[in-house]
Amino acid sequence: MADQAPRPAREFVVEADGGSRGNPGPAGYGAVVLDPVTGEALVEAAEYLGVVTNNVAEYRGLLAGLRAAAELDPDATVHVRMDSKLVVEQMSGRWKIKHPDMKPLAAEAARVFPPGRVTYEWIPRASNKHADRLANEAMDAGARGEAWSPSDSTAELDAAAADRAAPAGRTAGSRRTGAASAVAPAGTEGGDGGEPAPDGGGAAAGEPLARAGRGRVDAASLGAGTRAATSTGASAIGTSGAGAPATGASGTGASAIGTSGAGAPATGTSATGTSGAGAPATGTSGTGASATGTSGAGAPATGAPGTGASATGAPATGAPGLGVAAETSGEADVRAAKVVASPGWGPPDMGAPATFVLLRHGETPLTPQKRFSGSGGSDPSLSPVGREQAERVAASLARRGTIEAVVASPLARTRETAGIVAARLGLEVAIEEGLRETDFGAWEGLTFGEVRERHPADLDAWLASPDAEPTGGGESFAATGTRIAATRDRLVAAYAGRTVLLVSHVTPIKTFVRLALGAPPESLFRMELSAASLSAVAYYADGGASVRLFNETSHLR
Repeated sequence: MADQAPRPAREFVVEADGGSRGNPGPAGYGAVVLDPVTGEALVEAAEYLGVVTNNVAEYRGLLAGLRAAAELDPDATVHVRMDSKLVVEQMSGRWKIKHPDMKPLAAEAARVFPPGRVTYEWIPRASNKHADRLANEAMDAGARGEAWSPSDSTAELDAAAADRAAPAGRTAGSRRTGAASAVAPAGTEGGDGGEPAPDGGGAAAGEPLARAGRGRVDAASLGAGTRAATSTGASAIGTSGAGAPATGASGTGASAIGTSGAGAPATGTSATGTSGAGAPATGTSGTGASATGTSGAGAPATGAPGTGASATGAPATGAPGLGVAAETSGEADVRAAKVVASPGWGPPDMGAPATFVLLRHGETPLTPQKRFSGSGGSDPSLSPVGREQAERVAASLARRGTIEAVVASPLARTRETAGIVAARLGLEVAIEEGLRETDFGAWEGLTFGEVRERHPADLDAWLASPDAEPTGGGESFAATGTRIAATRDRLVAAYAGRTVLLVSHVTPIKTFVRLALGAPPESLFRMELSAASLSAVAYYADGGASVRLFNETSHLR
């Protein structure tokens, strides 16, 4: 029998987009895998990400598109088309990747297919409508406290309808073979004009969506948030998501109370500030569609007062009980602690949380001697025991397979621990200055007993007040708390919806836990944290935090 001819590798086009309504703000991505000959949409993917930046959302969209293509055929060649100049130029190797949040995402994307099998092309935003609409569907679903539903998606139909409606002379290139692209409607996203987009990438929350009568699905669903996209039969019914609250938008200044989620514009009801994507809801959505169904005008947030509707500068007019005054950092921490409850008792889930797996570095020569070792001392490296501990935790985390990024304090012991773990996980290490240990001033390198002998009054003051500094102008616990809270907020925005390993030190890790629990500063003296131990805190888009693990050391036994 003659040898069977090898099957030729398939070719796919991946179009991807991401948007953030606030940058950082409530964000989502969309991606579609297309047949390059027929233009048929083979697979769609979309996901609400919580609060992240526009660039993070774009990279997440790229990853989803590449992974969906790999599920269809891991031997395929892929041509990626995106309207993000930043992502296209960085992934093509023409621009350096400097931002620590972008490096691990780019590395993940580069690993999906072997080098040379993926090419990149920048396209105008108007030519990327399908992925853009998927991203907006995901963000709209997140604003309603729901996950994006593949069965309800109308992005393909909406993009095709927009193509057909494009007047002569307004096309901006083909979205796919045989399809002309209309110029994106006003209020969707600021153009990047060949430069990285400076702000959010999605249309306003009131952009109309057609409700589709689903036909036969030709390709199998590829997991949560992904669907086969061949379907027919669309009937445009402008339905309103009346009163969908902007749960999860706390602290962003975007109060979307009363705006419509899926077809009916928020006729004059936006909270005097901004609706979903920064465009004021002044009677019409960005596309000129009128509210032929029910309007979201002035509707309160479906009985969910206080569940994330942000006020910071934009009180909700006409929606009694929903304007939340701006909070101090301490009030926000107390509120976050109160929000945590058993499943089913808290506010609606706003998507996957940002989960921080907190790893204390392995032992150094100073660790078993119980000496103060902060950010102002000798900066010791790991001991042989510490390196073995790092190898053990790396093996444990590799078995779990949940870590998506690694971030470390800049000190030698944390960078070394992180490097051992990241090498095992196939990830890169991003450095975050805010994760460094407290500066213990003149106490660096001393034992507790030696400090008691040399600086008794300063030690008593330090034990009695979080505002007291160690001798010689070290860092107080209050100052450490302020630094960690700012670092937490920055990392939650960068890694929303993802599980990230933070390699840090005793005081910062205890502070993450203390803030999540809303516990007083003196609780720091009541926690035991072993070298190379794991703790975990999850942060939700509505401001809630949940301590899931503390001082776990089973991997060291």
